[in-house]
Amino acid sequence: SLQQERKMSDLLSQIREKSRKRKELLKHSLGVDNLSEALGTDKKVKTEEDKEGEGNGKFPEPEKSKESGSGSYNGEEISTGGVEEQEFRDSTAFLKGTQSLNPHNDYSQNFVDTGQRPQNFIRDTGLTNRFEEYPKLQELIRLKDELVSRTAHPPMYLKCDLETYDLKQLNAKFDVILIEPPLEEYSRTYGVTNTKFWDWDKIMALDIVEVSSPRSFVFLWCGSSDGLDLGRLCLQNWGFRRCEDICWIRTNTKKKGQHSVVEPKAVLTRTKEHCLMGIKGTVRRSTDGDFIHANVDIDLIIDEDPEHGSMDKPVEMFHIAEHFCLGRRRLHIFGRDSSIRPGWLTIGPDLSNSNYDWAQHNSFFEEGLTTGCTDRIEQLRPKSPPPKSVGRGGRGVGGKKRGMRDSGRGRGRM
Repeated sequence: SLQQERKMSDLLSQIREKSRKRKELLKHSLGVDNLSEALGTDKKVKTEEDKEGEGNGKFPEPEKSKESGSGSYNGEEISTGGVEEQEFRDSTAFLKGTQSLNPHNDYSQNFVDTGQRPQNFIRDTGLTNRFEEYPKLQELIRLKDELVSRTAHPPMYLKCDLETYDLKQLNAKFDVILIEPPLEEYSRTYGVTNTKFWDWDKIMALDIVEVSSPRSFVFLWCGSSDGLDLGRLCLQNWGFRRCEDICWIRTNTKKKGQHSVVEPKAVLTRTKEHCLMGIKGTVRRSTDGDFIHANVDIDLIIDEDPEHGSMDKPVEMFHIAEHFCLGRRRLHIFGRDSSIRPGWLTIGPDLSNSNYDWAQHNSFFEEGLTTGCTDRIEQLRPKSPPPKSVGRGGRGVGGKKRGMRDSGRGRGRM
């Protein structure tokens, strides 16, 4: 029994020591000397000195009554000079044990208070500093951009009313098609009023089949509400299979004090938008390295909100499409003057001018339909693992198991 008492005493001593270290660490983290004041509590937190004083027969000071402004000791009233009632100041009392100077990280409450969205605080979202800690990937992105810029033809654009214009008149096939329809929801989220909105029936009626090559990709901006489902129907109607959902998280670092336009009867504020990616034909990342380079970019875009009344999308969407597909024939539908880009044919009713010539456009591809690839890019780009040889328990050539279809994209990366 004496041995058990010693073990119990040692255990209590260890617990007290751990408690003392936690309190000291919390004081240091919060940068305060008085822990009870920092925690917003009325009861004084006992320190080791207080405990030693109690053991030596020293009594703690009497607690002060908030209501009467006095304290009592052995039945005698002691005047305190009228102590004011202590008020609750912050939520630190509920966050004990944290080691952060900002322990709660309540970005949602910060958004309510200041209008700054939580995604504003995500680091290294820009195209220039995103891969500083990954020099090989940074070099790959730079070499890909240089190759795309070197092989891109001069920008071409055609002003046309897409409701009456027949896409067959382009008399061309494209490897990459980017569609930015003027959805009605943009009038609520962006305050767009100077354009004619399209419903999904009209969008589905676009003859994308006539302008898409046998193996091609389409990128369809579909908003953040019913377009996610209706956009999939459009891809299916055009002969594409949905293979990815690229999400644009909209920041407001330049307009910190301004909230987004809140939709009628809405409780939450929409701060994201989706772009569905569809694939047509048979494209495998393990064998079609001359046409696609998978896993170069991620499927998430973090970029600033457009100006009020504008429907401009992030320029990073062009980079994603150009890095992924090596095809040089690129079509941008519902483009604007601000989105005209080398290497792309831009068409839409919001353009102010036209320079499209069918013969000249076709002459750009006489040297080849793809951008090609340098030895250094081939060395740096992520690749699929080589097929496994048939071994014990294999399921056929290459050891490929059921359900392991290679559709051209890696999960989470492009």
